Amino acid sequence: MGRWRWILPALVVLVWLAGAGPLGALGGQLTEVQENDTAAFLPDSAESTRVAELQQGFAPAEAIPAVLLWESTGGAIDPQTLVTIGERVGEAARVAEEAGALAGQPSPPVPSQDGQAVQALLPLPTDLGEELGPLVDEIRAAIAVEGTDAYVTGPAGIFADFGKAFEGIDGLLLLAAFGVVLLILLVVYRSPILPFLVIGTAGLALTAGNAVAYLLADGGVITVNGQSQGIASILVVGAATDYGLLLVARFREELRHEQSKYTAMRTALRRSWEPIVASGATVVLGVLCLLFSDLASNRGLGPISAVSVTLAVLAALTFLPAALVLLGRAAFWPFRPRYGVEPPEGRGWQRVAVVVGRRPRRVLALSTLALLAAAVFAPSYDASGITFSDAIQGESNAVDGQEALARHFDAGSGSPTVVVTPETTWPAVAEAAAATEGVATVVPFTGADGPPQPGAAPVVVDGLVRLDVVLAVPADSVEAIDTVQALRASLDGADPGALVGGDTAANLDARESGARDLRVIVPSVLGVITVVLALLLRSLVAPLLLITTVVLSVGATVGVAALLFGDVFGFPGSDPGILLIAFVFLVALGIDYNIFLMTRAREESQRHGTRDGVLRALAVTGGVITSAGLVLAATFGALSVLPLLFLVQLAFLVGFGVLLDTFVVRSLVVPSAVALLGDRTWWPSRLARRRPEPERERELERV
Repeated sequence: MGRWRWILPALVVLVWLAGAGPLGALGGQLTEVQENDTAAFLPDSAESTRVAELQQGFAPAEAIPAVLLWESTGGAIDPQTLVTIGERVGEAARVAEEAGALAGQPSPPVPSQDGQAVQALLPLPTDLGEELGPLVDEIRAAIAVEGTDAYVTGPAGIFADFGKAFEGIDGLLLLAAFGVVLLILLVVYRSPILPFLVIGTAGLALTAGNAVAYLLADGGVITVNGQSQGIASILVVGAATDYGLLLVARFREELRHEQSKYTAMRTALRRSWEPIVASGATVVLGVLCLLFSDLASNRGLGPISAVSVTLAVLAALTFLPAALVLLGRAAFWPFRPRYGVEPPEGRGWQRVAVVVGRRPRRVLALSTLALLAAAVFAPSYDASGITFSDAIQGESNAVDGQEALARHFDAGSGSPTVVVTPETTWPAVAEAAAATEGVATVVPFTGADGPPQPGAAPVVVDGLVRLDVVLAVPADSVEAIDTVQALRASLDGADPGALVGGDTAANLDARESGARDLRVIVPSVLGVITVVLALLLRSLVAPLLLITTVVLSVGATVGVAALLFGDVFGFPGSDPGILLIAFVFLVALGIDYNIFLMTRAREESQRHGTRDGVLRALAVTGGVITSAGLVLAATFGALSVLPLLFLVQLAFLVGFGVLLDTFVVRSLVVPSAVALLGDRTWWPSRLARRRPEPERERELERV
């Protein structure tokens, strides 16, 4: 019967490979169901959401404005050029109409007061999705006028350029991620076969994860945007690689103790499945805490990440062991592990273990002080928000257009703030709005085509009047958000029933929802991960120790980022939601390496005592955990290839944080703390009540 043992692993490999094609085709459609509009993610209770619903009574066709802008390249725009611009407005409308994407008549061209620029508004449908980018490109080509720089900006132009940034998710991003992982694995294993097995495992998990995510998004169960898709893709590649590294390291170790590759794999799986499943569970439960978020974008990121990590665990515990057992020692060629031949002792991590064992108090004190010194700067981290213009890195016609618009018009004219107020009080509300600092103009909505005209009678719908408020600052800026916040406070005095909406108000509501999420989700993540650790380690002390060290590591990471982002990297600020996403990933992923260390420490402690056990675990797992940390940090670093500031900053926060966990927390802080606590680390389990033998105490003193 033994000769047929290869059949089951071969079937497992064939099932995964056979499913890759259909799952890949299904997952390839994930970009088609993305939602990248900020307003689409807000809760129903948000004030801007209620205004958007009421606004439909005034303009039944939903529209997103594309601001067509021409800026003279020399002096004032002459009358003939103005006539040509009018023709280009009609041409832009024709292009949109032929595409079935014209949501209303364009406004006539409006010259600026200095005569050096002209703008017009072209309403487009809000449900264009992936079609928005190509349509905006066609409009940009159609409106070129000699002697001017032409732009398509405003919400439609910004969202079109924003969407283009995600076009590299399936190409450049994954190419960078897999490329850097392959390079690291080739250096670590010095084998041409093994790295491709590990990467293949990650690729299969990613394919399956994208397919499941598409089915959930297409069914309306979750909301996915380009950002969450990119983050989840990177997460599954990093997680699957990490779990694969842990299994491979244990399999190689067992091949030296067992002659049969099947017996070696059984032992490796028996020793590895628990930490792999526990690590996956911490990440899954941690990201699922995002379901408590008020923002649909965060709620969508939770399930898509949880699905991806679950499939990463499944692939690491099925496909990879099946492939490894089929290849056996040949998988490690040319450095095959030989039965009965122990590898030369690695000096690096054994030296670290010796230093920690000899001076645990000094190591703990110095490493903790270093983390605290960095964490002191965390409160200075600037997460007040950034403009869409700053969010897009690199060239953008819409960003350049926003800057040109601000030079010649009221900066917020392309995307006015909308106020809906009772008919009886609208004059007082309009007066209060006009008196608010940062407001340029306030005019009632009259239903006429073109820009709103002062003095015209307002349209009344169900006893309500709509006011269009143009801000003096760019509508997507932090200053605009502060102006809308002040506007809401001003209007409360004129009529508490007045509601403020529009794109800027949606950004404000998103910022406030993000602050609420931080207060709710952070303790939830810490709570669920503490429970997982308590069940895994059968202890109450060890989980609290690990959670404390990881939180300290997160604080130090944010502190370092606060020092570097502004003064060194020149970033204009950060999105308010980045701290929440970074915290969830850093805590969930940072715990992984402590799980790998502490499960091995518990295993060794049963034979050698806690202090010796954790030092042995540090020496044995140092190489594989370091490799896993480098892979995960490099994988998240691949996010920086996309031209979006949020993802560039997230790449640094998670990448640096993972390295900090790998080289400081897991290597110095945790082992030294456990060495000092001794068997009390495992309280209240039986390990906490055992006492080392006298000769073992003397041996430890010698070490």
